[in-house]
Amino acid sequence: MQPNIIVFFTDQQRWDTLGLNGNKSGLTPNFDRLARQGTFFKQAVTPQPVCGPARSCIQTGQYATTSGVWRNGLGLKEESPKLAELLADGGYRTGYIGKWHLSPSKDEGPVPLESRAGYQDWLAANATEIISGPYSARLWDVNDQEVQLPGYRVDAQTDAMIRYLYDRASEPKESRKPFLLFNSYIEPHHQNTNDSYPAPRGYEEQYRDAPLPPDLRSLGGTGAQHWPGYCGMIKRLDEALGRTMDALISEGLDKNTIVVFISDHGNHFKTRNNEYKRTAHESSVRVPFAIWGPGWDGGGERNEAVSLVDLMPTLLDSAGVQIPGDVQGRSLLPLSRNATKGWPEESFIQFGDNSLPPGRAIRTNRWKYVVTSALEFKSKGAAPVYTESHLFDLECDPYELDNLVHLESHSAIREDLRRRLITRMTEIGEPSAEIKFAPSSNSGQRTASYPNTDTQ
Repeated sequence: MQPNIIVFFTDQQRWDTLGLNGNKSGLTPNFDRLARQGTFFKQAVTPQPVCGPARSCIQTGQYATTSGVWRNGLGLKEESPKLAELLADGGYRTGYIGKWHLSPSKDEGPVPLESRAGYQDWLAANATEIISGPYSARLWDVNDQEVQLPGYRVDAQTDAMIRYLYDRASEPKESRKPFLLFNSYIEPHHQNTNDSYPAPRGYEEQYRDAPLPPDLRSLGGTGAQHWPGYCGMIKRLDEALGRTMDALISEGLDKNTIVVFISDHGNHFKTRNNEYKRTAHESSVRVPFAIWGPGWDGGGERNEAVSLVDLMPTLLDSAGVQIPGDVQGRSLLPLSRNATKGWPEESFIQFGDNSLPPGRAIRTNRWKYVVTSALEFKSKGAAPVYTESHLFDLECDPYELDNLVHLESHSAIREDLRRRLITRMTEIGEPSAEIKFAPSSNSGQRTASYPNTDTQ
């Protein structure tokens, strides 16, 4: 029997908000419990830390430059494989609720049918952070009719999802199909209209004394101002996750439903540039990612290199649907069975947007190696020339406060990671590019043994 699939999708949620990743503020008890029950991808990253590009990778299993959405405001290529279309062909009913951000049309009004990537049931908007407020959820249905949902926006979308689950469970068994349902929340993304993090009333006050992560303490930015509201939003999302699981049990759907929890990218709170993401730092690219349910329970904590580009082939594999040859991600299902042979040691990351120069990064569990282009190279998100800009030892410096890219002691490590980055760029069909070395300086007391130094 094909499983139902729910994707619980948050926006701009940092990896270190999770209890499983050491957060002590009690923001995610439901996630922590369910991720322990299922399979938790501790080292997961986004392949592109911008809303639209990340979502294109999720829906197509292709990197953003391949899907055509290398920046916000673009639509998926017609020829790209699409998750909802493939699952519908495989016998699924497909539904989408919430933020889409893959329509090239204006953010106001409904998303055109041709921009919905094949989703059959629809209650969504292109950019909910612009056209609605925290207590005024505004979406459009499958017939392009505007729908105003009551309550705090997280609760409103959760209520809509629970109604959808009730409707599916109420269908006659002989005509019932397995379903895929994305619930794409805007929270804990900032409210673009006033650059705020509006938690439900009373929740921000609960986290006034919540400790800031080390990068926000050291680098300034807007963390001191926005962290309490951000935490309050995440707490309400976790409560919504608990409500979702309760509804599955109530409707008798829990035994045959896979639940995925992801976020499209993180949030560095204006510490690395003058906005919230679009860099290759951990605060921007590392994301919560867990799967539980049939085929995934008991998978444990995985430390392999995993990316959101792997989600689409993973869901197809879980549903028993063939993965197209032009998909660039990998199914994660073998990892839940401890089958790791041939798994890559690094994740590949593209970053940049129309307002920032493109860059590329490679991340192992130990090292982060980043190259950046000059500002004028912005054509389709790629550049002919990049220069080494960052090297971080994630084992010693998980919050990336000490850039090692200029140290002579790490030149051999840079050379190896440079080679591996070029290989990954070539593998996904990027045009050939030159990577210039950063000038080296004396390392002082710091030494690095290589290749004996762990590069994983």
